[in-house]
Amino acid sequence: MATIALVDDDRNILTSVSILLESEGYDVRTYTDGASALAALSQTPPDMAVLDIKMPRMDGMELLRRLRQKTDMPVIFLTSKDDEVDEVLGLRMGADDYIRKPFSQRLLVERIRAVLRRREAADSGRERSDAEKIIERGPLVMDPLRHSVTWKGNPVQLTLTEFLILQALAQRPGFVKSRDQLMDAAYDNQIYVDDRTIDSHIKRVRKKFRDHDPEFAAIETLYGVGYRYRES
Repeated sequence: MATIALVDDDRNILTSVSILLESEGYDVRTYTDGASALAALSQTPPDMAVLDIKMPRMDGMELLRRLRQKTDMPVIFLTSKDDEVDEVLGLRMGADDYIRKPFSQRLLVERIRAVLRRREAADSGRERSDAEKIIERGPLVMDPLRHSVTWKGNPVQLTLTEFLILQALAQRPGFVKSRDQLMDAAYDNQIYVDDRTIDSHIKRVRKKFRDHDPEFAAIETLYGVGYRYRES
């Protein structure tokens, strides 16, 4: 079963959530602050991590930023109630999902399952040939078998959610994808996300490509409609 890292300075949350996850068959590793978690997670990455945002020594945002330099492991953020700024910023930094405190532990378990299912689905294509899976659109090359993306030969590091959204757009250049369609492509059907979540992921993807190419404009916005990948 998958290994889950829990990082939160609230020991009550660590204890109760870890007991629940272990009862579901997961291997759980717990940390009370971002600094201690960074060293451990960098050395031995888990299958996914659940990070609290507000923590001493190193908060969840900084922890995610540093982790993203080395790994694309799925990450769920725990955010303060009504703190929309944290949610948007977390998604822009590359979190795959978020859940607000106080939260239902059962809901958290379902979110964890959904994210892991998406990761497993992305990996399950390994039995198919590269020729069937690789997407080439001008300077863009996507290989779902390896979860790799390059733009003009430069590697671009995307989270699983970002990869699935870009893949949905690049598969049919010129065709518009609504936000609902992108939600279906990137999220389990049991998980609700709003329009702002998709918009945040799109902004994050654009920023990552523009870090390599300031002129990147392959993803077009059709206001009130959705997004499309520009035809070459």
